[in-house]
Amino acid sequence: MSELAPEDALRLNVLMAGEIQAIRIDESAMVVHGLSPRGEAAIRLHPTGRQDQYLRQVRELLAGLATGSPGGYPVHLRRWTRMGQARDEGLEKLLLFGEPEAVISVACSAGLTDELARRAWWAMPDAANARRMLERGCVAEGGMGKVLVDYLVEFLPFENEPGIILDTVRLVLKSGHAAGEVRSRLWRMGQRDLACHVGFLELQPDDIPAREAPRADWGELNASLADSANPVAAQLLRTLSAPGQAFLATVEAVARHLADRDVAVALLDAISGYFAPAGAAFCDSTESAIGQAERLCSDPGSPHGKFLQEFPRYRDELVAMLILASTGGRSIFPILSRTTASGTLLRQKLDPVLAPLLGQVAVLRGVPYSAESRVRRRPLRGSRS
Repeated sequence: MSELAPEDALRLNVLMAGEIQAIRIDESAMVVHGLSPRGEAAIRLHPTGRQDQYLRQVRELLAGLATGSPGGYPVHLRRWTRMGQARDEGLEKLLLFGEPEAVISVACSAGLTDELARRAWWAMPDAANARRMLERGCVAEGGMGKVLVDYLVEFLPFENEPGIILDTVRLVLKSGHAAGEVRSRLWRMGQRDLACHVGFLELQPDDIPAREAPRADWGELNASLADSANPVAAQLLRTLSAPGQAFLATVEAVARHLADRDVAVALLDAISGYFAPAGAAFCDSTESAIGQAERLCSDPGSPHGKFLQEFPRYRDELVAMLILASTGGRSIFPILSRTTASGTLLRQKLDPVLAPLLGQVAVLRGVPYSAESRVRRRPLRGSRS
C-alpha cells in the first residue's frame, strides 16, 4: 500500500493542529473539508495509488491525530455506532475522523448536544441523521431544531417508505417547529402519502387541518353538558364537535385506502388513543368489543350508565366510542402475521377488522351506515339520516 503524499500528510497535520470541529471528506473530488470557528478549510488530496486505499490512509491519519492513538476508526465503534452506545465524553473527537459511521455514532448518542448536532449536520447532512438527532429534546428545542425540520419537510416528497414518512411526520410535529406553512405542507403531502395524515391523528387529534362542521346536535348537547364532570360526556362532546368530526373524517379517508402494515397499526392505535377517555379495555375481536360496550352501557353504576339514564338516545354513540377505544393496532397482528400483502390486497385482508370500525365512525358522524359496516345494530334515528 502506498504512503500518503508528503504534501497531503503535512497539510492534514497542520489542519488538525487548529481548532477543527468536524471533518468531511468529498470522496468523488478527493477533498478534505474542515470546519472551524472561523469557517471552513479545504485540502485537495493527491492520491499516489488506488483512491479507496488512499482514503483509508487519510482516515487512519485523522483518527490517530484526533485520538492520539493510530489505527483508524475503532473496531468497537463499528459495532456500537447505530446503537447509540458511543461514550459521551469522546463524541467531539469522532467528528474528526472523516468517517460517516463515526458521524452516525454521534447522531445516535444519548450525549448529543445542540452544538454537536450542528457539527454532525455539517459533516453529514442526511435525512436519517436528521431524524436521529431530532429525537433528542435538546436538539429539537435548540438552534438546530428548525434547521432539521425544514430539511426533513423539504426532503419528505422523496421518501418512499410509509414507515419512514410516518416517523418523519411524528418527529416534525413533536419538535414544536411545525407551524404555519410547514404544517400546511405536511398536511397537503397526505393527499399522496396517507402516513402523513396518520401522524396528525396521533399527535394533533384535536387540531386536524381539515375543516368539518360540528354534528347537528352538538350545540344542544353542549348546552346541557358543558359543566358535566362525567368523562364519558366530555368524550362524546369532544367527538361531536367540529375538531372531532374532522378527526373522524380523516380516519375514514385513511382507513378506506390503507396499503401499508405500519400505517394500519398506527391508525388503529391513534383511534384507540383518541377514544381512551371513554374507558374501555383492549379486546382482541369485534365481538368481544361489542360485548364489553354493551355491559358498560347497561351498568347503572358506570359513568356510561349514569350518562344514559339522562340521555338514553345516545346509546349508539357510546357503544361506538367504546368499540373504537378497545380496538387498537394489536387487533390486526394475527392477520399481519399470516400475510406479507400490501396495497389493495392488504386492505382486503384487513376488512374484517376495518369494516366494523368504519360502521362505528359512521354512527358518530351521524350518517347512514356504509355498506362496509359489519356490526348489526338498530338503524340510525331519522332525524340524523
